[in-house]
Amino acid sequence: MYFKIPPIRRALAFSPSRVLICLFTLLLFAGAAQPSFAHGVSDSDAVFIQQAYGMQLFPFSYIGAKHMVTGYDHLLFLTCVIFFFYRMKEVCIYVTLFAISHSVTLLYGVLSEVQVNPYIIDAIIGFSVVYKALDNLGAFRRWFGFQPDTKAAVIVFGLFHGFGLATKLQDFALAEEGLIANILAFNVGVEVGQLLALGAILILMNFWRKTNAFPRQAFAANIILMTAGFVLTGYQLTGYLTLS
Repeated sequence: MYFKIPPIRRALAFSPSRVLICLFTLLLFAGAAQPSFAHGVSDSDAVFIQQAYGMQLFPFSYIGAKHMVTGYDHLLFLTCVIFFFYRMKEVCIYVTLFAISHSVTLLYGVLSEVQVNPYIIDAIIGFSVVYKALDNLGAFRRWFGFQPDTKAAVIVFGLFHGFGLATKLQDFALAEEGLIANILAFNVGVEVGQLLALGAILILMNFWRKTNAFPRQAFAANIILMTAGFVLTGYQLTGYLTLS
């Protein structure tokens, strides 16, 4: 699924001031954030995770849901994925593939204690937004003459998104008692948070799609999403080069 870029006059008909406002907002937001902010955990949640002992199913579920709802990099990617899906069946298929793939690496990364550099992982996650926005714009078909498998891309990038979640939990000394149950609860919370956030995004997009301006504004929106992905990627690579 991709978007056919409209003629340049139609593209320019979208208010440039709105595009600039969105771009400046994204840049200022990213600039104010720490390199790992997308996977941040509040101080109170961090204290709880460090001190938790035994099965704490509801608290870990809550933290997982909160983590996903505030994880703007995951939400940007999901927005790109569902951008041109009008049927709920398609949305469910791709969201399920994403959920399964990031659940696998989240659980594997934490339980096996596989260490990956968080800056590199988050840079790849930022690039996933760039990739899908370009895919929506039909860039790969024009550049390379073929359309990449979208399902395969969602699965592959989903694996990296899962490692991104795992790297944050690996920052804490998790108690062995109840560890598996707590990580499973955290993952369930992540999925619940993902569904809640996705539901809100779908509602807004459905209203937007009903407007006559959507075909024209969709082009600019994907440019903005792609720019946000580049900002996230660049920020994480900068963190890797200067702080690792």
